[in-house]
Amino acid sequence: MDHLKITQILPEFHEGGIERYVLWLSNSFVKHGHEVTVITAGGKLEEKLDPKVAILRLPVHRKNLFTALYCAFSIARRAKKEGWEIFHAHSRVPVWITFWASILSGKPWVFTAHDRYRKNWAIRPFRSASGTICVSEAVLSHLKGYLPERAIVIRNGIPFSGKTWRNETETGTTRIIFVGRLTRRKGLHIVLQALSFLKEDDWILDVLGDGPQKIELEKFCSTIGISDKTRFHGFIDDPEEWISNSSFLVFPSLDEGLGLSLMQGLKIGIPVLASNIPAVRELMESEKDLVQPGDLSAWKEALGSMIRGEWVPVTEEHVIIPSVEEMSLSVSGFYEAILE
Repeated sequence: MDHLKITQILPEFHEGGIERYVLWLSNSFVKHGHEVTVITAGGKLEEKLDPKVAILRLPVHRKNLFTALYCAFSIARRAKKEGWEIFHAHSRVPVWITFWASILSGKPWVFTAHDRYRKNWAIRPFRSASGTICVSEAVLSHLKGYLPERAIVIRNGIPFSGKTWRNETETGTTRIIFVGRLTRRKGLHIVLQALSFLKEDDWILDVLGDGPQKIELEKFCSTIGISDKTRFHGFIDDPEEWISNSSFLVFPSLDEGLGLSLMQGLKIGIPVLASNIPAVRELMESEKDLVQPGDLSAWKEALGSMIRGEWVPVTEEHVIIPSVEEMSLSVSGFYEAILE
């Protein structure tokens, strides 16, 4: 099939891993001649979509039965009118909406499992999908028994930035970088607390990202006395530039489906201090350089060793990070197999 009419459905289109995934996938699809409609409640990343990508704004983010049914009927009606061929859902509320829209329209649907979701009633429609894409083996293994028969792993692709780690700083100060959404499961609070024991060392922490915990984390830095060494920059459009100019990247997630910033760091070649969780382990040759998630003592020791130059984790040069082009070709091939 040379030309597909594809519909991507996600809650909102603000900054985040799922949003970037849909952005890159949609833009790549239209470059290959496919028609793409993105259904979302909206967000600032819409402006980065290719002009050929159509946008349909619906409240697909709201956890309300009547709103969800309204969205499902609207999508089904539009699918029949426009001749959409396949729905692709992201996140649990859109999965329910897409499940109903598929029944109403007779169109097949797939979803991407971006995380190791809790095994409860919220994922009940998963088995009814025509197919599932998991972003890692860790996600596929975790959700085994809750997925349809056609379930595969396609890792997230990363755009080519041309950036490489420079391994230098102008002042000699160790520049630590964190990139990610500011929520508790990302584990930044553990890194901050660990760094509070290392105030006498020469370091600066740059935090790139936004989220519901931002104000709380800023206050926490003030309470533990590291506000002068920690800088919250909010969302940055070009995190690769910041990563390439830093000393090392921290990825302290308590749990994760894959981790966009981790993959960006590995592709750039910067040393990464990361949590010992399943999604990280499958990208690494050895667990010896990983740190137990949430273990304050372990993070304090590892950070101290890194800052003082006593230890540097091995750079994972063997890791193959897919390009966006490779990811989109794999995903469109998955669609075609379902539509055959």
